[in-house]
Amino acid sequence: MAKFGKIIDSSIPTLIDFFKDNNEDSLLHDVATALGDKAKIIKIDISKNNQLVDALRIKSTPTFVIYKNSEMKWRQSGKQDANTLIDLVEQFI
Repeated sequence: MAKFGKIIDSSIPTLIDFFKDNNEDSLLHDVATALGDKAKIIKIDISKNNQLVDALRIKSTPTFVIYKNSEMKWRQSGKQDANTLIDLVEQFI
């Protein structure tokens, strides 16, 4: 959990994809490419992070969360497209 605190304690937006099994690398690759160093993109496997998943009450995958300065700014479960995620992250840049 302490490591997670360091991940989200950033002045640039951090988009986190909580995933399980089925992994869409191309989606986050496209988002990361479009945003460059203006945001951090992180993937967290829920099957390997039970304590964090319980603390954040992640119930389904994928769940996307945007943090900035350790504060949750946006959260949505379900599939998203790259353009939507890019637009959302850019709101917090």
